[in-house]
Amino acid sequence: MALGIARGMLEDFVELARDKVPRGAKGTLRENNVIQSQVAQAEAKLRSSRAFLLCTLDEMWGEAGRTGHFSRAQSASLRLASTWAIHQARDVVSALYHAAGSTAIFDDNPFERRFRDMHTASQRSQGRPVHLETVGQILLGLEPQMAMFTF
Repeated sequence: MALGIARGMLEDFVELARDKVPRGAKGTLRENNVIQSQVAQAEAKLRSSRAFLLCTLDEMWGEAGRTGHFSRAQSASLRLASTWAIHQARDVVSALYHAAGSTAIFDDNPFERRFRDMHTASQRSQGRPVHLETVGQILLGLEPQMAMFTF
C-alpha cells in the first residue's frame, strides 16, 4: 500500500512539475535541477524498494513450495523488506509534498491526501523503526528482543 501511495504521488508530481512555475522562478518545476534530482531519487527509492520486496517474496514462495515453510532468515528478510519499503515510500511522499510547494496543502489535489495517508500508514505496526533493530539483532546472531517478532 505504501509503495502505491508513493507511486501515485510521484506520478501526480511529475504532472504538476510540467506546468507549475513557482513564484519568483523563471521556469517550471521540471526545469529546476534540484527537482530533477529529487524525481530521479524518488524513482530509484520506489523501484529498489519494490524489487527488494518482490525478490524476498519470490524466495519465500519457492521455499514454501519446496519445504512447506519459511526459514527464520526469510521471515526476517520479509520484515526488513516491508519495513524498508514503507520508510522509503514515506520519504518519497514527504520530499514531493514539500517540492510541490503551497499547491500541496489544498484539499482539491491529491498531494495533501496522499501525505496524510502515507504518514498514517507509516505509523502502523509494520512501519515501526524497531523492526529494523530486530532484524539487525537476527543478522548479528542474537535472539530478537521484541516479543511481537515471532517465527
